Amino acid sequence: MSSTEPDALLGPADIRDLAAKLGVRPTKQRGQNFVIDANTVRRIVRTAEVRPDDTVVEVGPGLGSLTLALLEAADRVIAVEIDDVLAAALPATVQARMSERADRFTLVHSDAMLVTELPGPAPTALVANLPYNVAVPVLLTMLERFPSIERTLVMVQAEVADRLAARPGNKVYGVPSVKANWYAEVKRAGSIGRTVFWPAPNVDSGLVSLVRRTEPIATTATRAEVFAVVDAAFAQRRKTLRAALSGWAGSAPAAEAALVAAGVSPQARGEALTVEEFAAIAENKPEVPSL
Repeated sequence: MSSTEPDALLGPADIRDLAAKLGVRPTKQRGQNFVIDANTVRRIVRTAEVRPDDTVVEVGPGLGSLTLALLEAADRVIAVEIDDVLAAALPATVQARMSERADRFTLVHSDAMLVTELPGPAPTALVANLPYNVAVPVLLTMLERFPSIERTLVMVQAEVADRLAARPGNKVYGVPSVKANWYAEVKRAGSIGRTVFWPAPNVDSGLVSLVRRTEPIATTATRAEVFAVVDAAFAQRRKTLRAALSGWAGSAPAAEAALVAAGVSPQARGEALTVEEFAAIAENKPEVPSL
C-alpha cells in the first residue's frame, strides 16, 4: 500500500479495532489519549514542518496514529514507547499499513526520561502527543539530551501549552516557560479539539512549537546553575527575589548583592524576568566562604 493513500493512516474504527485486539484500554495513569483523526495527525506533521530529510523522534506513539503520518513525511522515525503491549504491537502496525517505509522506522521500548541515546542518525526534530502528566519533564529532558533536535512540535494540555509559551509578565509565566526558553524560541502553534481523541479528554489540547536557538544564551553560568535560580525564584512566587533567592544565595543581603550585580531589582518577582536575566543572576552568585 502506498503511503500516499489516505487509508494508510488510522481512523477511529482502526484505532478501536487495534485496541480491542491488543486488549488495550487507555490508562489515566499514563495520560493516554489516542488520536483517532487522520486529518489532525497530518495537520500536526504540517505544522511541525517535517522535511523529507528529517529524523524525527516521537515520544509516546501509542497505537501509531501520528507515527504513520510522520513516516509519510520524514526520512526516518524513532518512536519511544514505555508501554509493553503498545511497544510490541507498533512495528507490526507500521509493517501492515506502510510496508514500503517500515525499514525507516525504529522502536525504542523505554521510558523517555531514561533514554540517553537513540539508534541511527541523530534526531533533527521531535514531534509528539505527550502524555499530559509528564509533558514538561519529558520535553525538557529530550531538549537537553539531544542537542541535534532543531525543531519541536508537541501536543500538550492547553494550560501547559500556555505556560510553555508564556512571556515575562504573563500570570502563567513560570518555571516551564523559562526553562523551555533556555533552549528554544517557543510559541503556541494551534489548538486541538477534544473530539479527535479516544477517550475524549476533559481538557483542551494545544500545540507548542519550539525552534532551538542557533546561539545559546550568552552566559558563563551553566544550565544547572541558571535552572537553580529559576527554581528558587518560583518556589515562592509571591516573594520578592531578594527574599525568594535568600536560600540560594545564603542570605537575603547576599541575594540582594547578586541581583544588583546582575542589574535586576531586588524587589522584582520571578515572573517579570527573562531567561537572560536569570542567567545574569546565576553568574553573580556569591561565593560561600570555605571554613
